[in-house]
Amino acid sequence: MSRIVAAARDTPVPAGSARADSPATGDADPLPGDSAPRPSRPGSGRAGAWAELLRLPALFTVPGDALAGAAAAGARPGPRTLLAIGSSLCLYEAGMALNDWADRAEDAVERPHRPLPSGRVRPAAALTAAGVLTGAGLALAAGAGRPALAVAAPLAATVWAYDLALKHTPAGPAAMAAARGLDLLLGAAATGGGTRAALPSAALLGTHTLAVTAVSRRETTGGSVLAPLAALATTGALTRLVTRRTRRTRLPAGRRAAAAPGLPGSSPAEGPPGATDALATALGVAYAATAARPYFHAALNPSPPLTQRAVGGGIRATVPLQAALAARSGAAATSVLVAALAPAGRMFARRAGMRKVSIT
Repeated sequence: MSRIVAAARDTPVPAGSARADSPATGDADPLPGDSAPRPSRPGSGRAGAWAELLRLPALFTVPGDALAGAAAAGARPGPRTLLAIGSSLCLYEAGMALNDWADRAEDAVERPHRPLPSGRVRPAAALTAAGVLTGAGLALAAGAGRPALAVAAPLAATVWAYDLALKHTPAGPAAMAAARGLDLLLGAAATGGGTRAALPSAALLGTHTLAVTAVSRRETTGGSVLAPLAALATTGALTRLVTRRTRRTRLPAGRRAAAAPGLPGSSPAEGPPGATDALATALGVAYAATAARPYFHAALNPSPPLTQRAVGGGIRATVPLQAALAARSGAAATSVLVAALAPAGRMFARRAGMRKVSIT
């Protein structure tokens, strides 16, 4: 949420500076001592500064949380799923604005070209935006029903607690992982009315987020071999889990109708089990391929640039992981939709001139 699930180079990615959940696009920010900082401004004027602050291409990594949650709950996406996605987007962007507000003094030293330290966005405006977006996210969750609001409220509290208090503490990675897991559960609660069936998927996504965030804590200083090695091992374990065949979840008929009124079908499975298993395997392999290589390079040479690339690879891997989780639940069409968000985000970044927005 606040600054995670992210991309490197030109790939957008729904967390040390504990900023792995800043799914944005482009090159990393210059390190202290770089003689010529690379520009990271996606545009000129106030609109460009706000687009950089909020890292708009990162929004393409957020809908996959709710969609994977709906699939795990055993229901097709419906109008309430859209409300959950809207809530997630608002809370995610609230975390972006709040994170920059909380880190404005640090950024003045390490990233003086960022919108707040450069004066292109006032700190009071960023804090106000964070509050307004949080309120909007909770309102949208309330529109999706009480179960959704019951998940969105602790999610919002986790975002604020992370940015304001937990980010630089040992609890930071766990808080970021909890935020991602809650975001997936928000989609399950809004669509299916319950979260129990989605807990395994939330745990897998949260574990991935925990690993990425742990690596990100040394992205400006480097020097950590253990964190990328642990993230590499975590990626292997998660790949094995998401590619295993699993029992499909089905909602009772009454709850299916309430979750997705007007949508036919008895479950989110849009294809034969063999096809969805093959799709989950392919997406799991894509997840591993995206995350493992930069982790391995950072373990061999834990320099700041390679550590930043490892964070970017981990964040980019969030989208294929979300898609694999949806396929694992039997929702083939949903998983394909989630997987398509990555190239869509890249296209948006190119057309909006935001390929150089920093990831960290």
